[in-house]
Amino acid sequence: MRVLVTGGAGFIGSHVVEALAARGHEPVVFDVRTDAGSDVRDRDAVLRALPGVDAVCHQAAMVGLGNGFTDAAEYVSRNDFGTAVLLTAMAEAGVRRLVLAGSMVVYGEGRYVCAQHGAVRPGPRTVADLAAGRFEPGCPACGRDLSPGLVGEDAPADPRNVYAATKLAQEHLAAAWARATGGWAVSLRYHNVYGPGMPRDTPYAGVASFFRSALARGEAPRVFEDGRQRRDFVHVRDVAAANVVALEAASADGALTAYNTGSGEPHTVGEMAGALSFAYGGPEPVVTGEYRLGDVRHITADSSRLRSRLGWKPEIGFQEGMREFARAGLRGE
Repeated sequence: MRVLVTGGAGFIGSHVVEALAARGHEPVVFDVRTDAGSDVRDRDAVLRALPGVDAVCHQAAMVGLGNGFTDAAEYVSRNDFGTAVLLTAMAEAGVRRLVLAGSMVVYGEGRYVCAQHGAVRPGPRTVADLAAGRFEPGCPACGRDLSPGLVGEDAPADPRNVYAATKLAQEHLAAAWARATGGWAVSLRYHNVYGPGMPRDTPYAGVASFFRSALARGEAPRVFEDGRQRRDFVHVRDVAAANVVALEAASADGALTAYNTGSGEPHTVGEMAGALSFAYGGPEPVVTGEYRLGDVRHITADSSRLRSRLGWKPEIGFQEGMREFARAGLRGE
């Protein structure tokens, strides 16, 4: 199968390209990093790349928090307008298979249960609570402590920053494309992806890269809040394998299906920083109590749908992955 991989020279995209080639497919890289003319917002450039292509794996995106609105137009241009141009070109070229790099950020906070009120959805945390060190969201009905759990794909979307809003819009665009063309689309909602080749020292790289970059400078990783915020850290090669599985399972049926793509093993940010520091042999993490408005407290995945329907499962465990990541180089080193 000939697969156009947008963003194929990036962190995740490059691993997808390797995984496709290892399975005997023909990946075609479409990325402004290697060719300034390969911009998904350029309809003519996309159309020139599509002849002979059987499927598209859409990894190209502007990533990060998108906390404010200073760069909102750039996020929308790269992520949503770019996706719209890509899908329009695919419709014209008759390409009917799409795997989209989705994100867990579309959920906002994760799943919580109150002992009295059952499953609840707390609102965004306030500046006053965060500044006072009250990091755990309370029940919106009674204020009691909540128990975090795994969030499934059917949970309501609640994007809480510009980046999250654009990732949800990408899914809606892909669903509309699938209905209009009879195509088949998958959104793999990535959780916290880490591994070799992460970019260093960039606001868009993610917490794992921040910590690894600090260790490379001989500094202690700085952990925000109390370090107990829960995440699902999934290795980039497992994510790449999920893309290949999804592409191979594709069949045109006019629908989009979302799949959480996580390890299924929640760990705290503090645990991750500690494991990485230990594996690297660097200074122990420092828990700072600092916070970023817009960050969610807990978000961990129920990835059983991807496992049961497509037969995917992660192969790289947390400790093994952290040991490898500690030794691996980062982009820009």
